[in-house]
Amino acid sequence: MIEPGNSTTSTSDTGHTGHSGRAGHPAPTTVSSPADRGLRTTGGVTTPLTIGVEEEFLLVDTDTLRVVPAAPLVLATVAGLPAQVHAEGTRYQVEIATPVADSAATLRAELAALRRTLAAAAREHGCRLLAAPSPVVAVPGPLHLTDDEPRQREQHRRFGALTDTLVSCGRHIHIGTLDVDTAVAVSNRVRPWLPTLIALAANSPFWNGRDTGHSSWRAMAWSGWPSAGPPPHFTSTAHFRRSVQTLLGSGAALDTKMVYWDLRPSGNWPTLEIRAPDMSPDIDTAVLQAELGRALVATALREIAEQRPDPPVRDEVLRLARWRAAHDGLEGFGLDPYTGAELPAADLAEALLDLVAPELAAAGDLDHAAKTLGGLLRDGSGAARQRAEFARRGEVTDVLRLLVEETETY
Repeated sequence: MIEPGNSTTSTSDTGHTGHSGRAGHPAPTTVSSPADRGLRTTGGVTTPLTIGVEEEFLLVDTDTLRVVPAAPLVLATVAGLPAQVHAEGTRYQVEIATPVADSAATLRAELAALRRTLAAAAREHGCRLLAAPSPVVAVPGPLHLTDDEPRQREQHRRFGALTDTLVSCGRHIHIGTLDVDTAVAVSNRVRPWLPTLIALAANSPFWNGRDTGHSSWRAMAWSGWPSAGPPPHFTSTAHFRRSVQTLLGSGAALDTKMVYWDLRPSGNWPTLEIRAPDMSPDIDTAVLQAELGRALVATALREIAEQRPDPPVRDEVLRLARWRAAHDGLEGFGLDPYTGAELPAADLAEALLDLVAPELAAAGDLDHAAKTLGGLLRDGSGAARQRAEFARRGEVTDVLRLLVEETETY
């Protein structure tokens, strides 16, 4: 294993070109067996780890493009899909959850179909679907929480104005199948790359009608919750459980659903759940996040099988790297999670691709991931596209129209 800070990787055998070796990450190792690549063998057939995605959307008025509390109406229209379409934290939001997928192609098809169905239901009620992490402009009037909700009333009572940040939308990626012990061990190895995933997905520069100066203001606003941010490095599953109980006992979380870490073993499914990325309109960017997440888990499983030590990542460096990723996005700079050195965010993104290239190739995802990342680096992140649109006339409604158009491109 090449020590962090001294890695040099080659892309000659992966079919893409990148800025190899500029981030201090362990280099990929050539392996030969399916188990080494984090693949599962069942009945003699080798299959990749599974992936599933939850996406949260805002509902906006067709004419004004301001958020409207129409979720109950829209959800009633798609009541035939109870397993795939859900309420979210407020009545301005709806959520889709894909079925479990073995391939990125299947995942993409499911996302497109669910988005199309939900967008059609929204139009029936004078709304449009908005794949945006924030409302862009201020939410009018008092916050409309979902109805079921003694729990949410208690949340509002205890956390006050923090509940205003519930009107935000993320993308949650589930990688499975993993038992809790394995998910905890894998979390330690995936967490260094959470800031890079945030930079890749950065799509919320505008909040309350103005540019926040951050590419992912959602990541910054959400980090105000005491149970949010990077997960700890866990020494064991018992340590993980104690950390959750500490959140509950301190009053920082009402229940386990409020464990808002950027990465966590799921409380409902046998998966590791990546919660860091912003919601974005582009489906291929969503699939890229899932591909990279699955490949990171596969890389971690291989390293665990090889009994490699956990990577030395200091909590204070990871917190700063998270902030820098949310601030600069993909177009600026980030911090090497292993050394703390400042590097172009694009280099960190390509270093991540280099690291997991063997696992991407094994799952058949490398070509799509390299092409999609190349497009982001060439054309700009969601945050960059929003800012470019705003710069034309200085009208925030132009940003909203762009987001609606991109959301309805399947």
